[in-house]
Amino acid sequence: MAMQNPVFEKSLLRFLSCGSVDDGKSTLIGRLLFDLGALPEDVLTAAQMDAAEPDFAALIDGLAAEREQGITIDIAYRYFETQTRKFIIADAPGHAQYTRNMATAASTSDLALLLVDASKGLTDQTRRHAVICDLMGIKNIVLCVNKMDLVDFAQKPFHQVEQAFRALADSLSFTDIDCVPICAQSGDNLMSQAARMPWYRGLPVLTLLEQAKGRIPANTGPRLPVQYVSRAGRYRGYAGMLCGGRLAVGDSVVIEPSGRTAQIKSVKIGDMPLTQAEPDTSVMVTLEEDVDVSRGDVLCDPQDRPEISDQIQAHLVWMSDRPMFPGRTYLLKAGTRTVSAQITALKYRVDVAELSHMSARKLELNDIGLCNLSLGRAIVFDAYTRNRDTGGFVLIDRVNGETVAGGMIRFGLRRARNLTWQEMEVGKAERAAQKHQKPVVLWFTGLSGSGKSTIANLVEKRLFDLGKHSYLLDGDNVRHGLNRDLGFTDADRVENIRRIGETAKLMTDAGLMVLVSFISPFASERRMARELVGDGEFVEIYIDTPLAECERRDVKGLYAKARAGEIKNFTGIDSPYEPPESPEIKVSTLKHSPEQAAQTIVDWLDKNGLLGTDADL
Repeated sequence: MAMQNPVFEKSLLRFLSCGSVDDGKSTLIGRLLFDLGALPEDVLTAAQMDAAEPDFAALIDGLAAEREQGITIDIAYRYFETQTRKFIIADAPGHAQYTRNMATAASTSDLALLLVDASKGLTDQTRRHAVICDLMGIKNIVLCVNKMDLVDFAQKPFHQVEQAFRALADSLSFTDIDCVPICAQSGDNLMSQAARMPWYRGLPVLTLLEQAKGRIPANTGPRLPVQYVSRAGRYRGYAGMLCGGRLAVGDSVVIEPSGRTAQIKSVKIGDMPLTQAEPDTSVMVTLEEDVDVSRGDVLCDPQDRPEISDQIQAHLVWMSDRPMFPGRTYLLKAGTRTVSAQITALKYRVDVAELSHMSARKLELNDIGLCNLSLGRAIVFDAYTRNRDTGGFVLIDRVNGETVAGGMIRFGLRRARNLTWQEMEVGKAERAAQKHQKPVVLWFTGLSGSGKSTIANLVEKRLFDLGKHSYLLDGDNVRHGLNRDLGFTDADRVENIRRIGETAKLMTDAGLMVLVSFISPFASERRMARELVGDGEFVEIYIDTPLAECERRDVKGLYAKARAGEIKNFTGIDSPYEPPESPEIKVSTLKHSPEQAAQTIVDWLDKNGLLGTDADL
């Protein structure tokens, strides 16, 4: 017999404690747990401090020890309940370098306790955390003005902080803001109203938590991103977390992005059948029709469909020590689907001090910005303001797997819906066959002065003698025309390689053998260029010449100028070079002359079938 989902007597509130470092987050959490008798046993056994309340002192000492050991860097979640409600606290570190953890915690929270030191007022980190809470869809804020004992429990300092925060919040979209003067160490205004601040007529923190609204439901119909497909004989089940709306047996659904329609046959949680699935529930569904459904597809309400696009605009919270540059490619993970993504434009960076929009060419650690992104394939999504689950994503570094940013989608770009690929009668295969060759990109990389251009020029001469149609793109030559507007900052270098990668792709489509001689210092951009062309059409050639030898040669005198400070952002001196880890060809110019190096490359191309005739195509 099918059952309805179980109904819990107490509602659950997920909330986040945030704010600048040393503003008292751990102390507040510890005091709440202590006064509620929810103290973990392992903390009780910590070394006791000489204080009026040694158990509480031990708890605070334990929380501090956790922070020192790095536990809260991964977010410490704590559970407690009162007679009326259940709570999960996300205790995020306040240090600027751990803003990524705070953003992660905010993405699943319904409310934020934002702490401010009464004696210091709002800091940049306070403002940054407020902006992130707003971007992450948190509507309820309890501003806890802590350490009131440092200002003699006076009303004026509290009101100054409150007024400053409310002025800040005018630019944000919070719907409920409560400001409470507290002393977390002694518990003033946490569980009950404090006698030492009779001028405060509002509610204590715990009461505000008990009365707070829960998570704002998604403003969309049902969304079931398929995480897993179960196949057992003729049975096919589709598992995932229901994001927004309800899904019942007999409902019609559309499977995006294919657009196919079907009807729900059954809904289960484990082995328990349901007549209807509630939001935020992990379920397994089956369909009446035998349609093709894969991981990453989304089952939706036919009357309320999500957007589908390969170009989006989104806010980013940058979480990496490595800056973000437009043109660089990443992996974008949205729900159960992962696609390649390139940041095509940085519209602005948020100045957290003034909440103003500033022009910028890159985002650095803890920066917040608005960007356009181009995706390797279309994804199914909603605006983040409508559905936090289907509108959020993370960006991942393709080289080291680091999560570098959290993103909140605003909308799909209209131009993506107006563009279609025009199929041509004559394609790459026909153009290559006409030239009796296989198109390929030969990507020469190495330090300035390593000999890239010399060797690439010799290789092209040999290809010409063999009757091959080729073109050499040289870094200096291209900067006289196509890339003449670019300098040598890291951001310009990324864009430099992006343009050359796209140019090389067009040339291979024309059936040419393209030689690219660029320093191309960053591994991520070389990977991007590789992925623009087909399998087997990219050959990375590392011209391995030590920096000392390049400086000794210094044919153009550039190293001497860089050492003298006359040239900034010079690769190998004050800008990094990331050597290829596994290039197809590696040539040491200390061991081989340019002529020998060129012949080694041509021999490799011949051995690997890239110098074949039209009969081989």
